[in-house]
Amino acid sequence: MRTLCSSTLIGEFFVIGFAGLVAMKDPDLAVSTVWTVCGVAMALSVLLCGMVTRPGGVQLGWALQIALIASGFVVPMMFFMGAMFAVLWWASVHFGRQIDEAKARFAAQGAEGDAA
Repeated sequence: MRTLCSSTLIGEFFVIGFAGLVAMKDPDLAVSTVWTVCGVAMALSVLLCGMVTRPGGVQLGWALQIALIASGFVVPMMFFMGAMFAVLWWASVHFGRQIDEAKARFAAQGAEGDAA
């Protein structure tokens, strides 16, 4: 699960950065505000890569997905991008857990075979 989720989060890191470049062009937004918000979101996406398997890591990832979708109110394309990354996040968590379970079953079968 960690690999799939981390890949999604690193992709989000870049998308958040590009969205910051687009948002910077909005004359109603201060550049410092845009980069503070983007910087925090980018840092969170990188930090979450190491926290995915810890308690609350997946939930924080969902919070980041919601924030990414909500950023569409500033950069309208982010509604679409946020939704796509939310789907990727769901798939990463869902299929990552299935892979982890399959690896555990395979390891248990290998341990039983070695004991026999």
